[in-house]
Amino acid sequence: MTQSPPRISKAVIPAAGLGTRFLPATKATPKEMLPVVDKPAIQYVVEEAVAAGLSDVLMITGRNKRPLEDHFDRNYELEEALARKGDEERLSKVQESSDLATMHYVRQGAPRGLGHAVLCAAPHVGDQPFAVLLGDDLIDPRDPLLSRMVDVQEREGGSVIALMEVEPSQIHLYGCAAVEGTIDSDVVKVTDLVEKPDVDEAPSNYAIIGRYVLDPAIFGILRETAPGRGNEIQLTDALQKLAKDERIGGPVHGVVFKGRRYDTGDRGDYLRAIVRLACEREDLGPDFRTWLRKYVSEEM
Repeated sequence: MTQSPPRISKAVIPAAGLGTRFLPATKATPKEMLPVVDKPAIQYVVEEAVAAGLSDVLMITGRNKRPLEDHFDRNYELEEALARKGDEERLSKVQESSDLATMHYVRQGAPRGLGHAVLCAAPHVGDQPFAVLLGDDLIDPRDPLLSRMVDVQEREGGSVIALMEVEPSQIHLYGCAAVEGTIDSDVVKVTDLVEKPDVDEAPSNYAIIGRYVLDPAIFGILRETAPGRGNEIQLTDALQKLAKDERIGGPVHGVVFKGRRYDTGDRGDYLRAIVRLACEREDLGPDFRTWLRKYVSEEM
C-alpha cells in the first residue's frame, strides 16, 4: 500500500535581522519583540504557524536575540507572583507563549541574507518539506494563508510561495514572480522570479510576501547559490532555479493572497497595524474607537 507523505509539521522563522529601521528602539531590544498592542510581533507569527498545524518551530537568531528565547520560555518567578495574587487572567497570558509550540533555536553566525538563514535550518528540517515565515509579515488570522499553502504543496508537491498584487510602482521593493494561471483562481504556477526588479523590468505586479512552503531540495541549491543583490544569498535566486527546472525539486506554485496583511518592518505600517488591531479588540476597541474618532475630527 502506498503511504501518503507526512503532513508538514516544521516551521522556520528567520529572526536574525538588526532592525535598523526602528533605531534607536532596537538598539538593545530585538525588533521582533516590539509590541503590537500587547503581544510582541513574533508571537503572532508563531501563533499563525501553530494554527496551520506546524507545532515544531525553529527560530534563526543572532546576537542580542536572547529575549526571543526568554519570551517563549517559562518565567516561574512571574507565574508564582501572579498565582499568589490570584490574577488568573494575566497568568494565562504569560503561560500562553511558553505553551504554544515546541521551540528550537539556532544562530546565524553572520548576516548573509535570507537564503543563508534558511540554509541554517537544514540540519533541523532534514528531508521533509517545511514552512518559512518572516517575522515582519503579520497575516490576519481571519484570512488563513499558510494552511492554504500547505494544502497546495501536499497536492502539487514542490514549493509554494505567497504572492500579493501590488501597485507596479512598488514592485521594486519585493521579489517578483512571472506566473501562469491554473484551474484554481487563487493558485498560479511560477515560471520565473526576480529579486527587487526595476519597475520597467518586472515580469508582473505579483510580489512575494513572507510565507513559503519549501521542498528540502532548496538546501542543495542554496549551498551553491552565490551572493546576489545586496551581496547576500537570496532565497529568491534559489527558488528561481527550482521554478526553471522542476526535475530538481518539483514545481513552484504561488498562492495569491487578498486578505489582511501588516508589514511590521515598516514604521508606518507598524503603527497602522496597532491601530487596526486595537480597534478590533473587544476589550479595547469601543473606547479606543471613540477616542480615535474624536482625535481625527477635532485635532487633525
